[in-house]
Amino acid sequence: MSEADLSVSGRARDLAHKIAAREKRTVEEVVETALADYDARTAERRSAAEFYASLRADEGDDVDLMEIINEARKPHRGIDL
Repeated sequence: MSEADLSVSGRARDLAHKIAAREKRTVEEVVETALADYDARTAERRSAAEFYASLRADEGDDVDLMEIINEARKPHRGIDL
């Protein structure tokens, strides 16, 4: 099996070798797993533009936080002496 070339920083290379040694796996397996996990995590994220567009679309759904806080607020009667 031929080895693929991938240029990474020294820090990334050292970390990949450290994890591979600890888990008794090859560096290629560690890198593949890490990239697959990263891809799965980031595939569900919206872009910043989409996020801000959804905020603008939901402008009418604002709530008055002070009103909610004041509704739940109860005065303290103080300590019983």
